[in-house]
Amino acid sequence: MTELTKLGVVLTDRGSKYAVTGAQVRSREDVDGVLRMLKSDKSYAKATHNTWAAVLPNGALKADDGESGAGMVILKMLERAGLRNHVVIVTRWYGGKKLGGDRFRRVQDATRTYLEHLGLPS
Repeated sequence: MTELTKLGVVLTDRGSKYAVTGAQVRSREDVDGVLRMLKSDKSYAKATHNTWAAVLPNGALKADDGESGAGMVILKMLERAGLRNHVVIVTRWYGGKKLGGDRFRRVQDATRTYLEHLGLPS
């Protein structure tokens, strides 16, 4: 089974907390397995959003999980960094205040933290 790289909460903004997790994957089934593993942790299962993206051998996949547009933000960063066969999941626990467009910056910040952890350009 794929091993998760869980960086935990990497930033907060107006009460919202953001965590980032990733894992090597080769298929949609692998992505689904990674999401199941992540959500086996109750705090991640109860998160407001678990947005993700992956560039797989048969194409790119993404999901917003209610955070409209966030999956595309992650996907563009993965493509730019050249990260293939890897899923990156940005988790948000809503803190009670709307972030507007800043929510995309926070998704970028979390993804950048993960890419830097891997030693990749962000």
